[in-house]
Amino acid sequence: MAGDVRRLRRMLLECNSSDKLCVVREYQTEVIIIPVFLVGVFAILLGVILWLRYRSWRSKQQQLPRRQAVAPLPAKDKNQKEHSESENTYIQLSETTVESLLRSADLTLKELEIPRDRLIPGSLELIHNGSFGGIYRADLETGNPGKTKTVILKALQDTAGPSEVKDFLGRIKFHQSLGHHDNMVELIGCCVVQLPLYMILEDVSHGDLLNFLWTCRRDVMTMDGIPYDLTERQVYKVGQQVAAALEFLQQKKLIHGDVAARNVLIQSDFTAKLCGLGVAYETHTYGTSCVTQIVPLKWQAPERLLMKPPSIKADIWSFGILLYEMITLGAPPFPEVPPSDILQHLQRWKVMKRPSTCQPAMYGIMKSCWRWNAMDRPPPAELIKRLQTATKSSNDQVVLQVPELVVPELYADVAGVDLGSLSRDYTVL
Repeated sequence: MAGDVRRLRRMLLECNSSDKLCVVREYQTEVIIIPVFLVGVFAILLGVILWLRYRSWRSKQQQLPRRQAVAPLPAKDKNQKEHSESENTYIQLSETTVESLLRSADLTLKELEIPRDRLIPGSLELIHNGSFGGIYRADLETGNPGKTKTVILKALQDTAGPSEVKDFLGRIKFHQSLGHHDNMVELIGCCVVQLPLYMILEDVSHGDLLNFLWTCRRDVMTMDGIPYDLTERQVYKVGQQVAAALEFLQQKKLIHGDVAARNVLIQSDFTAKLCGLGVAYETHTYGTSCVTQIVPLKWQAPERLLMKPPSIKADIWSFGILLYEMITLGAPPFPEVPPSDILQHLQRWKVMKRPSTCQPAMYGIMKSCWRWNAMDRPPPAELIKRLQTATKSSNDQVVLQVPELVVPELYADVAGVDLGSLSRDYTVL
């Protein structure tokens, strides 16, 4: 650099002051050659790049027919992958019309089909208008002359389109795939040859547990010959049965997703039947991100409120809320916390206080279900053992009593549930 400066200074001294082109002549070779050289290098690089792009384009054009021959499979989430092995046993998803879906269902659900003429005419009694259609109680011929039994019909309305029909048939098949368990509502059969479609289930005499608990608050011992009182020991026994149903679902690699008193049916002998499998079906069939059923916030585990994937341990958290519901005869959980603030409340490591009707042993089980870390909560099998142990020393003489009657409108507001959902006494899928 210093040498160039000295050279320039020498040339300037040699040049005549009137000869303005002197210095330019000295540098004219450098001024012309360097730009030409740079332009040449740029042209060569541009040519190489264009040539490489052309080769890549030709290669893609040659491979395109082969790629079109085998279309790539869409990606599935984890739940859908687990379900893919059994998907062939479900209703054919390629069907696009109601008629083709019913023809397919007539084959896949043939063993469940019950002739409609076995439903006694005029016996249908509307219980509740569900999301798909009416839920009815009806009389069904048993096959023995003159003998009938009461069943529940979950109907799909006549105006349903292909997507609704496909989903309804999938729910029937899902229920069939579960198999029998003493503490799950039993699927008796279906009517799927023509609309309206019916899912036929067993009738459970007392209806849902939540309404039963509210009735227990009244100053009655029996109603129509049915006992309406509850002891601590009976709470333990009902809890064991619900926990057994959760263990059954866990063995099937399923979650329930909405464990609550409103989703437990109760018989006169205090046999409990877990129902409300809508979240379980949608999670298993479509994946967690496609669940449409809304679960009230106060029953959800913290990880579910944080939008993390569901697990059986989230069901255990909800089971603790169920024990609280039973021991308080249907009180709403976290009564002092607005539903929208429940996550912030739990993040401060706060759980519900022990109710006055709850003994320390049961409260200890509840708190084990409400541990923040899901892995620290007991699995269903361990929960059953703890309930069985506590049952031995529980009180079977003193009837649980709560003097205040429940006002459904107030309960719905405090609990953060839909008021319309409280009027039904039978919920399945």
